[in-house]
Order: sequence, then structure tokens, then C-alpha cells
Amino acid sequence: MSRAARVLVWAAAAAAAVAVPFYLDGFWLQTGLFAMTAAIGAIGINLLTGATGQLSLGHAFFLAVGAYAYVWLSSDAGLPTPLAAVLAVAAAGVAGGLFSPIAGRLKGAYLGIATLALIFVGQHVLFNAEAVTGGYDGRAVPPMELFGFAFADAPGLVVLGVPFGSLERLWFLGLVLLGGAAAFARGVLRGRPGLAMNTIRDHEIAAGVMGVPVARYRAGVFVLSSMYGGLAGVLVALVFQRVVPDYFGMLLSLDYLAMIVIGGLGSVAGAVIGAAFVSLLPQLLTRYGDALPLVAEPGSSGVSPAEAARILYGAAVVSVVLFLPGGLLGLAARLRRALPRTKELR
Repeated sequence: MSRAARVLVWAAAAAAAVAVPFYLDGFWLQTGLFAMTAAIGAIGINLLTGATGQLSLGHAFFLAVGAYAYVWLSSDAGLPTPLAAVLAVAAAGVAGGLFSPIAGRLKGAYLGIATLALIFVGQHVLFNAEAVTGGYDGRAVPPMELFGFAFADAPGLVVLGVPFGSLERLWFLGLVLLGGAAAFARGVLRGRPGLAMNTIRDHEIAAGVMGVPVARYRAGVFVLSSMYGGLAGVLVALVFQRVVPDYFGMLLSLDYLAMIVIGGLGSVAGAVIGAAFVSLLPQLLTRYGDALPLVAEPGSSGVSPAEAARILYGAAVVSVVLFLPGGLLGLAARLRRALPRTKELR
């Protein structure tokens, strides 16, 4: 594809993304926002696992740090919500920094087991530190206010005849955050840090011989990944409008690993594609489950939409590992390369 064609494709995609709130209802907007939050978190875990080769099972912990830090800083500390959001992301980075000495020295399954402890510690704190977290019931999330503009249902706002509530307003905030997160990660991967990260993943000894400070890079990427998780946590809190401990459990961390494997390890686009697949599937099954065989309504006997979604993307992970090492992004690249050959044969 030529450069001009790429520009046209990106321009069309941007225009479509901006037009979405004017045509789709609340269900689709909320579903899309869930996909955006998942994509931000998946980009972070892909920098760590896909690009650097560090297995982490504790990514949900850093989402929880970002979400609850935002709530506490904006509600209890009384800080302006934009400052609270920035400090919440920084808090997730600090949490990752405290763990980074371990991340810099462990690798593979050993690091995965070590990060798994973060989930158990985090769940214990979230359920028992009721003064800060609200315990089992969680806490309400203050809406973001930026330069006097509230990302909430009130005050009322009508744009081109379309009422803009919290979801419509958050849609554009999510687009900006996702675009910025993707652009920054892509710059990291395409620059010298990305080359060093890939070398550590593929040939750790060779990276050390070449002068790459392996432990320092591992620790630094872990902190960066934690900050991405914190940003995703802030956005998911704003979308949910309430944070509860149950959401930030082991299953969420496994979902993020599924996202990067299905989408494609080591690439920003792969993380976004995988996040869309894994986060949209349960929502779609919930919406259209009554029209699908073997899928029952939540709470009834049979396979619930959430369980069906996990079965399907579990099968997708196995299929990708066996037949598509590059994930869905690799499959798209293969199809793109095959198209010119098909035209030549004709």
C-alpha cells in the first residue's frame, strides 16, 4: 500500500471514530470505551511481554492502583481531577518501580509467579482497606472535569442535535488517550529502546555483550508497562463510574495475556486488535446471546455469555499458538501479501 493510500485509510478511520457518538447508542459507546481501555492496558503489557519477553500475571494490580488512586486523590484529597489522573498514573509507575528490582532480575515463569503475588496482595488490600477502597462495595468515581468541561451527563450538552452524555464525552477522551498511548509506544519500539528490548527478548546474552544494560531495561519497561496499566485503570473507572475490587482480579490479568497473544506479540497494532477481540466478544454475546445456540442468559443454567466468550478466545489463543504465531496482525499481513500475487495470477 502506498503512503498516500495509508494516509487516506487513516483519515477515513479517524473520521469514522469521530462520527461514532453521533450515530450509535449507549451500549455500543460503552462497549467501544471498554475496548479502548483494554487496548491501552494491552499496549503496556505488550511492551513488557511481547517486546521484552517478560511474563507478567499481575497487570490487573496496576489497573487497580490507577483506578483507586484516581478516586482517592480526586475525592478524599480534593485534587483537581486532571491532576488526580496524572498522579494516579504516576502512582502505578511508582508501584511498578518498587517491584522493578525483582523484575530486573527474574525472567520467564519465575517472574510470572512473582507478579502473581501482586494480584493476591492487591485483592487483600482492596477488600480490607475500606477507608480508602470502600471494601466489597467499592467507591463511586468522580467525573473528569477539564477546563470547566465535565465528562458527565450533567450539565446537558447537545451537539448537532445529538445529546452528549457521559459516554459520548468520554468517547473523545478515550480516543485521545488511546492515540497518545499508541503513538508513544510505537515511538519506543521503533527507536533504540525498542531495538534493545527485542534483543533482550531474543538474545539476552548477546544483548549484554553488546553493552545493553539488561537489568536496567527490564526494570524500566516494567515501570512503563505499569504506567500504561494505571492509565487504563483511570479510564475504566471513569467509564464504569464505580470501582469494585472483584473487577481487578486474576481473570483480568489473563485476559490481557490473551489479548496480546491473539492480536500479535510485540506490536502496538496487535495489542489493539487483540484488545478489541477479547473485550468486545463478551459484550456481543451478552447482547445477542438469545439468538445464539448453547448460550444462556446470565444467572440461568447453561453457558453464560461471559463463559462462552472465555471458551471462544481460549480456543483462539490455542489456534494462534499452533497456526498463527504472528496473531491476527500476522494473518492480516499474510493476506495483504497474498493479494498482489492473486492479481498477478489473474
